[in-house]
Amino acid sequence: MSPSATDPTSTPPASDRVRLRRGAARGEHDPAVVRDVLDRGLVAHVGVATPDGPVVLPMAYGRTDDTLYLHGAAANALLGAGEGAEICVTVTLVDALVLARTPFHNSMNYRCVVVRGRGRRVEDPAEHLDALRRITDHVIPTWDHGRPPSPAELRRTLVVAVPLTEASAKVRAGDPVDEPEDLLGPHWAGTLAVTTTFGPPAPAADLAAGIDVPAGVASISRR
Repeated sequence: MSPSATDPTSTPPASDRVRLRRGAARGEHDPAVVRDVLDRGLVAHVGVATPDGPVVLPMAYGRTDDTLYLHGAAANALLGAGEGAEICVTVTLVDALVLARTPFHNSMNYRCVVVRGRGRRVEDPAEHLDALRRITDHVIPTWDHGRPPSPAELRRTLVVAVPLTEASAKVRAGDPVDEPEDLLGPHWAGTLAVTTTFGPPAPAADLAAGIDVPAGVASISRR
């Protein structure tokens, strides 16, 4: 999906708490738009209320059509707090820095998603394994190229599922929005694109000879 302004009336929000109030014209509740941003992102910031106060941590994630999966150590305090509790997950893509004629109107072009829902501990072994595969392959498709996780490793890994029922996207694109009286002034205005690139695969220092780069790694580095 190319960054573009969206029509907030195209799909109604699933609930009032994911309805955009500020900058509502940039809002989008179409599940296809939400999933597109999630598929392009790499890091989710996960917020949970804990007895010691709110905590937000970055995490890798994966998804199905209707579920977002998060994982961590079984002793992970944040995921433990999120099990059965309300979780807020955000994913943001920054497309450009926006320089206006006054710093008051500087901005960014971005695509972001907010997901709110109650965390569910994944107990079913088949779903647990599938979720870990999805999280791994979302970041870099290498699940089938490495040693499968051992039963002990799986027991030490907690997976929490968050439904994608309550989710909204917000998109900002285009030029700066300056005051009319500033348009003919002497100050430059425009955008500076932000891109993410991957370098060539660098083998580990202790990698045995004759082992090829996995196809998934090679495909990422060629992006």
